[in-house]
Amino acid sequence: MQKRTLGSKSELIVDSIGLGCMGMSYAYGKPESESDMIQLLRTAIELGETTFDTAEVYGPYTNEKLLGKAFVGYHDKVTIATKGGIQVVDGKQVVNGKPETLIKSVEGSLSRLGVEAIDMYYLHRVDPNVPIEDVALTMQKLIQEGKIKHWGLSEAGIDTIKKANAIQPLTAVESEYSLWTREPEQELLPLLEKLGIGFVPFSPLGKGFLTGKINTNTSFDKNDSRKQLPRFQKDAMEANAKLVELIKSIADTKGVTSAQVAIAWLLAQKPWIVPIPGTTKLARLKENIEATEIKFSKEELTNITTAADNIQIVGNRYTPELAKRAGL
Repeated sequence: MQKRTLGSKSELIVDSIGLGCMGMSYAYGKPESESDMIQLLRTAIELGETTFDTAEVYGPYTNEKLLGKAFVGYHDKVTIATKGGIQVVDGKQVVNGKPETLIKSVEGSLSRLGVEAIDMYYLHRVDPNVPIEDVALTMQKLIQEGKIKHWGLSEAGIDTIKKANAIQPLTAVESEYSLWTREPEQELLPLLEKLGIGFVPFSPLGKGFLTGKINTNTSFDKNDSRKQLPRFQKDAMEANAKLVELIKSIADTKGVTSAQVAIAWLLAQKPWIVPIPGTTKLARLKENIEATEIKFSKEELTNITTAADNIQIVGNRYTPELAKRAGL
């Protein structure tokens, strides 16, 4: 597996592609069996994948526990990122970035993951009621205590990133970025490059849509979060099929898959970008890893980007309620 560096100050070396583990326990319908997912995670290590992403709220707790069980005896081989700052109260997610809550969350994550220190810890969402400076100081203390090694922000706004980084340098920022979510190019990527902060795009395959395997005939499980998202409504999917067709045409020309084109395009944007596609299937895991071998010429890259620029994406990526938690 090729390697990349997150954060010019921390110099955290990770795989060029990580594995997002959320879907193994949460969000995309009925979870697969724990034993099957443990086997998949261990096979991933055998294939060279050593960078994994989870969170306290995935489940909640079950995804971290899954990784904790899967990685017994493998901790010297893996880098684990997890997140805190979202609590489940009466069945609903509530953003809570209070220092005492984050400290308690870190202790819980350490226990569930079965590690002495968390490699990468993200504030999952910014709490508008807690100054980000207080969060940064809390992370600084946890780093000094050896409980976390690096820290980052997820779905944070530009000003928040600047304030946090000024107190305790950020190793990475995690947010959505793909050929159908291009907003980070406007302000976020230039800022991260200036500050030397790595970028970890989640949903690099558009929650599966960019693979070409999802269309208006797709039936989502009642517990699949995509059922509620604007971009997965019929009219939006019909309009956004133009992008899927573009990606497939490029894939056919190069003799690869649509998923590999989407991931390779992301990798080509900056050397400090580390996408984290998720999957519960071994074949898809191998397919995603192989995307690291795909190279685009400068002309090919320009042509892909220009063609994508000319396609109007329909539908917001979040519901109004979820959108309120992003970009703070």
